[in-house]
Amino acid sequence: MWIDTHCHLAGAEYDADRDAVFARAREAGVAGFVVIGAGDGLEKNAFAIEVAQKNRDAFATVGIHPHDASKVDEEGQYLKKLKEWAAHKKVVAIGEIGLDYHYDHSPRDLQQKRFREQLALAKELGLPVSIHSREAWSDTVNIVKEFSPFSQSGVFHCFGGTVAEAKEVADLGFYISISGIITFKKAQSLVEVVEQMPLEMMLIETDAPFLAPVPHRGKRNEPAFVAIVGEKIADIKQLPKERVAEVTTANAKKIFSIKTI
Repeated sequence: MWIDTHCHLAGAEYDADRDAVFARAREAGVAGFVVIGAGDGLEKNAFAIEVAQKNRDAFATVGIHPHDASKVDEEGQYLKKLKEWAAHKKVVAIGEIGLDYHYDHSPRDLQQKRFREQLALAKELGLPVSIHSREAWSDTVNIVKEFSPFSQSGVFHCFGGTVAEAKEVADLGFYISISGIITFKKAQSLVEVVEQMPLEMMLIETDAPFLAPVPHRGKRNEPAFVAIVGEKIADIKQLPKERVAEVTTANAKKIFSIKTI
């Protein structure tokens, strides 16, 4: 039994066959889905909740992606909307939030402001956070430290850093989430992370529709492929895949306070 802890199933990429995507995932042994609300403007959060409501084994996050930091109001009205949505019984985290200095779709100072605002909201509500960090490691970690400790901690989603960075995450009391990147040929650094870090601090995800694992690389990703990620972790750590499924599922249920799976 797997839980895909980060998938963008509210995205337009699934409008034509969303129900079939869920069905294929369940057939592949996926028992839970965390549907990310952030990433396509403020209002996409509401649809993520709607998707979660229609699927008993799905849950949602709400937030503003760093790409969209400049697309919300400066008066903080967006925070009121997030707080309203976060009260929904299907919402399990604030996310994905963070910093992206690769694309810089929003100014960095504004990304940092939105990140701090949403970390503060998560602390206020007692919710975990799903963090996006790309080419912004130092700033991301330092800002998280400003708000530590968190009662529900959080996860660095789609982790692609080094062993040293993974240890920083562990020191914060956070988890790392492993995606299909682990199956790529040039993922040696991430392989070393999986080898050296304890399974008890790992989640698994697809980040669907992005980052499809080998042998599906270059195609639309979907939650059914999360089993490939889990099996790769099992291979690297020389563990039965059932053990990887058991531990990563328990980790996901703990961090997101999921009790109905």
